[in-house]
Amino acid sequence: MELRTNKKRDGIYTAVALAAMFLLLLVMELTMKPTSILFTVLKKGVIYALVAVSMNLLNGFTGLFSLGQAGFMLIGAYTYAILTMPVAVKMGDSVYKYYDCAIHFELGILPAMLAAGLAAALLAALIGLPVLRLKSDYLAIATLGFAEILRAIFQWDAMGPVTNGANVLRQYKDLTKVTIPFTNIKFPPTLFCFLVCGICIAIIVLLINSSYGRAFKAIRDDEIAAEAMGINLFKHKEMSFVISSFFAGISGALLAMFQYTVQAAQFKSAMTYEILLIVVIGGIGSVTGSCIASFLFIACNEWWLRFLDESSNNILGLNILRSGFRKVVFAIVIMIIVLFFSKGIMGEREFSWDRIRGFFRDPFGMKGKRAAAKEVQINE
Repeated sequence: MELRTNKKRDGIYTAVALAAMFLLLLVMELTMKPTSILFTVLKKGVIYALVAVSMNLLNGFTGLFSLGQAGFMLIGAYTYAILTMPVAVKMGDSVYKYYDCAIHFELGILPAMLAAGLAAALLAALIGLPVLRLKSDYLAIATLGFAEILRAIFQWDAMGPVTNGANVLRQYKDLTKVTIPFTNIKFPPTLFCFLVCGICIAIIVLLINSSYGRAFKAIRDDEIAAEAMGINLFKHKEMSFVISSFFAGISGALLAMFQYTVQAAQFKSAMTYEILLIVVIGGIGSVTGSCIASFLFIACNEWWLRFLDESSNNILGLNILRSGFRKVVFAIVIMIIVLFFSKGIMGEREFSWDRIRGFFRDPFGMKGKRAAAKEVQINE
């Protein structure tokens, strides 16, 4: 009875915290300049949080070492951009200068985002048939190879009527074109990103806590034991791979909306490595850790360490600070985190109101230490 009461209370706390966060975002967007670097960090951070959680579903909860996330984001970004670009733009010469566009229709924002996720999921289902029979490093190499092949295909001239070849896609519906349904009122861009990503992450969390999620974890822990328990290994691996790719496709669509342009060259293997780094820093097997690490990563990379690239900030005649020095310091920070937090910031733990209550009751853990010392004295 007490456990049920605590769960109900924690659910109320979570709902209030989320409502407060969305309200704060709305107030910030109504009162602050839209060009503020804070909004850039928040939007990019939450988009990377979604793709990191989708990767964690595969790597952390199912135990499949896949490195194809950038490829599925590419599919999602291109699908969204092509489907939301106005027909007049496609038929004109402002974007498709060298090709006659083969797509002669236009979709709304939400249907196009769903189509982006489905396109990535469909491709993942096809790719998964051969590659998911591989294990460990071989699976990682195969999925990374498929992502690079996809990038090359999208830059291929023969695909120009669809992808515009190696040229940039633009003038599609970006975050400034999002409106409140059935009205012409613009939807706050940052709030829109948080709502979409929040819903997607919530669905992933529900999946992880379901019977399918328990099957994924069983496969991760011991495939032989999981198969002995009646779990169809290939079916559940394929399911995890497809679902992870679906949400990667949606995050690719959001990234396209955020960047205002799409080009295949943006989705290099380095993007997958960044996402993997976020997952490792946050904790493999922790949704909360992936979300926290994504915001820290983007904030450091895009904002907090920017001053290190400015030579004008050098003092005492030392010519240390220059363009690119930010990357050096960032790499050192990452190395320190990995050394002192080998399992990541959260490890396999998740956010818990019990831990917060425990921290405020005993911030330095003195009660626990005294209880342990007293137990030792009693045993002696």
